[in-house]
Amino acid sequence: MLFDTLTDAIGGTPLVRLRLGEARGVEVYAKLELQNLFAMKDRVARNIIREARRLGTLRPDAPVVESSSGTMALGVALVGRSLGHEVHIVTDPRIDPVTLAKLRALGCRVHIVEAMTSHGWQSARLERLAELMAELPGAFWPQQYTNPDNPGAYRELAGELLADLGHIDTVVGAVGSGGSLCGTSRALRESLPGVKVVGVDCVGSALFGQPDVPQRLQSGLGNSLLPKNLDRSLIDEVHWLNDHEAFAATRDLAREQQIFAGNTSGSVYRVLGDLAERAEPGSRIVGIMPDRGDRYADTVYSDEHWDSHRLQELPAPEGPSVIPVGQTALSWSRQPFRAPEELRRHLVFVESNTTGTGMLALELAREELDTVPVLLTGDPERYRGLAATGAEVIRCDTNSDAVLRAAVQDRFRREEIAGITTTSDFYVPAAARLARWLGLPGNPAEAVTACRDKSALRALLESAGVHQPRYAVVRDASEVAAAVARTGLPCVVKPADDSGSVNVLLCADEATATAHAERVLAVTTNVRGMPTARTVLVEEYLDAPEYSVEMFTWDGRAECVGITEKSVTGTPHFVEHRHLFPAPLPAETAQRITETVTAALDAAGIRLGATHTEVKLTAEGPAVIEINPRPAGGMIPELIRLATGVDLLEQQLRTAVGLAPALKPAQDAHAGIQFLLPDADGVLDAVDGTQEAAAVPDVEAVTVTASPGTVVRRPRSAGDRIGHVIAGHPTPERVTAALDEARRLLRLSVDTGPRP
Repeated sequence: MLFDTLTDAIGGTPLVRLRLGEARGVEVYAKLELQNLFAMKDRVARNIIREARRLGTLRPDAPVVESSSGTMALGVALVGRSLGHEVHIVTDPRIDPVTLAKLRALGCRVHIVEAMTSHGWQSARLERLAELMAELPGAFWPQQYTNPDNPGAYRELAGELLADLGHIDTVVGAVGSGGSLCGTSRALRESLPGVKVVGVDCVGSALFGQPDVPQRLQSGLGNSLLPKNLDRSLIDEVHWLNDHEAFAATRDLAREQQIFAGNTSGSVYRVLGDLAERAEPGSRIVGIMPDRGDRYADTVYSDEHWDSHRLQELPAPEGPSVIPVGQTALSWSRQPFRAPEELRRHLVFVESNTTGTGMLALELAREELDTVPVLLTGDPERYRGLAATGAEVIRCDTNSDAVLRAAVQDRFRREEIAGITTTSDFYVPAAARLARWLGLPGNPAEAVTACRDKSALRALLESAGVHQPRYAVVRDASEVAAAVARTGLPCVVKPADDSGSVNVLLCADEATATAHAERVLAVTTNVRGMPTARTVLVEEYLDAPEYSVEMFTWDGRAECVGITEKSVTGTPHFVEHRHLFPAPLPAETAQRITETVTAALDAAGIRLGATHTEVKLTAEGPAVIEINPRPAGGMIPELIRLATGVDLLEQQLRTAVGLAPALKPAQDAHAGIQFLLPDADGVLDAVDGTQEAAAVPDVEAVTVTASPGTVVRRPRSAGDRIGHVIAGHPTPERVTAALDEARRLLRLSVDTGPRP
């Protein structure tokens, strides 16, 4: 194979069938990661460094600093030097001469600490690393034990296994940083949810509840602390081997299979043999073998080393003992494993919407899913009622992927995160990218990004033949004339990437369209401080009834939860002032709408969770206006709950943590919402009649979201609403009557006088 660079040559390692289990019809394979240029950590170094360069946390001319005496050092040296970075490796006198020679030959600066601190060699190395980080401006530290780009590197390895084998029953790997086995198994379970994951550890390691014995001789696996990248919830079974057993297994691997490897591979080999004996005929087992044996010539393969450490005196039974939780392993032992019950799982929200469902979602995360809700936000004061939700709040720049990643990486171990989500339109792409980074359930970031950019969505729908308005994309006001000629008049002019009907205007002539396009193009940041796309959509105006379709996608299938009838204010602005659920539609019409929206979701690439798609029901059939890749706003989820018993918001949160949604209706009723809209520009004096409105039969809630003294205006976007009334009843007529009566009783007083 031909590669342009050395980093391109990383991966694509051989998958070899071993002579184990053949007599029983069991297939056992070794994924020879040791056949990378240096070893398995080549993948990790490449992924971490590439991502850091992409995000800007590693500048092209900045140095890379790493503390390691093994394969991570070699991987960083390979990738960092090949990409033109100065590489500093901090190590200690225990480094083997072969690795030291390789690092120096590659052009690294190797810093060997002279003495251990009171906390050992690792602490001494980290102190020297901190000094280098301070001395070298812009220096980047890969942090393999905490950086999710370590396990993220093994998504590619999982893809290689799936491409070669298709189905796998069991995957086996040594556990050190937690990266390789957790990253591989997490990615495999997206396609093979039932794959069994077996972790291989060493006696004297504290990773899986055993007492720490720092004198262990094995390298490349085991740990005295819990690395943040270790996700024990993925592990189904754990094996421990002592030094004698691991070293002997490594020699057996070379003699029996002709694979000259390190003790991590040897330990995996020993466990593969046990699994092959216990597996059902026809089972397929894969073991990941990390590194070659050249670094172990003076240890694993040295009789003198065995003798000096009296390894032969350690017990080495023929097979593993099954030990209960709490029993110390002294020789080869195994145990079915479950993550500790006291482990607290967190559902992380990237910002929230401000219409009420956002705070409700935080409460649901705690009360219904037994997770700890966490809100990442740049401005906690934006959210009314946040303190009452009990959510943990992490303040950070949520408009920066690099800052979001750093906030998550600093605060959590990977196993503490159950899911990533958001209830804010603006942050759906960021949440999708963060979920992908962590290997959590979510939509493809490309799909939700296209939905947020309505011009990109228009192109996707056009390619798929989905009915939609005629449109033109405008990036300069001089293009409006041609756009209007394409769409006709009147036309709708709107930003491609805003929300809540902001700056959406019906234009009767070309001059009005041009002037409004200029206003939209002049907006450089949105209400959340994000840079705008500086793109305008000019669309054909469809004078037809408007509906929104609430769909839920799970396990490869999109299901219609229901269709909402929408009422909007008069032109030229389009502000929704009433929703009724379910919409009173003939079954055949509802089916046509559902089929159109399903085709649109397929075209966009939506794969998971709730979507809120707006359509116009024209004489030519349903036309898609936009897809919002999240649950509906405007309290529509609450209407669905009242009408059907399905809590759409809760189902969205369930899928965010990998649970199946419960979408079967428990009842057949109707619900509606009437929004309160000022009829004049000015300052709100009062909203009277709330108690009377709340007392109207079938009214469920009356909510006022603006306090006296608030500047209000005639509605131009959803942000101009100042409250709502919700009603529910088994019949639609009673819902409509309740909303009408409640709205009649509510009196909005607005001072329209001049203001200083």
